[in-house]
Amino acid sequence: MRSFDEIFEISAARHGGTDALEAKLQKPDPKVSKLPEDRWLAHMTRCIFQAGFSWKVIEAKWSGFEAAFHGFEIARNAFMDEEAFDSLLSNKEIIRNGAKIQAVRDNAAFLLDLRNEGGVGEILGNWPAEDFCGLLEMLKKRGSRLGGNSGQMAMRFAGRDGYVLSQDVTARLIAEGIIDKPATSKRAMLSVQEAFNAWHSQSGRSLLEISKTLAFSC
Repeated sequence: MRSFDEIFEISAARHGGTDALEAKLQKPDPKVSKLPEDRWLAHMTRCIFQAGFSWKVIEAKWSGFEAAFHGFEIARNAFMDEEAFDSLLSNKEIIRNGAKIQAVRDNAAFLLDLRNEGGVGEILGNWPAEDFCGLLEMLKKRGSRLGGNSGQMAMRFAGRDGYVLSQDVTARLIAEGIIDKPATSKRAMLSVQEAFNAWHSQSGRSLLEISKTLAFSC
């Protein structure tokens, strides 16, 4: 496994040098734990609906989503009745996918539980970055349709520190001998986390910056 500095040099060479690469490295939001509950649900919903669909279409319809789901107020969506659910199935301002609409209701209920367990922002925003894989596992188990890249992207859109195991990041992890195929098992995810933690120790950079650097290296 190469050091972070070595991978950074590979990425910089591919993207116009050190300064150009630095300009492309997104950093986590230090105030992410203060993000309102409705925005956590909005980010989750956006990533769920984007999965397997055109991101541009979701973006173009997003104002319709905001209106249809009442600004993603978690209590109102958690207690959505069948009449409201059926009205969403016929709402042309959103993507009328029943399973994904159901996921909004389920995830609102999930966030309502987190509110009662210490706070949505506190739990999702302040979950230790060195155990990001543990957060992803929790999202997969307790959330709806938040496994794989959907949960990872939702956390990135929210602004918290973490990684996204995109095709390019996965290619770099395989090239470094950390995994031998896309990480889906708990064991593989732990190996990924250990590698990111090692690169964090070497560089002092966030997991988000490291993830972006790995992506730019391929």
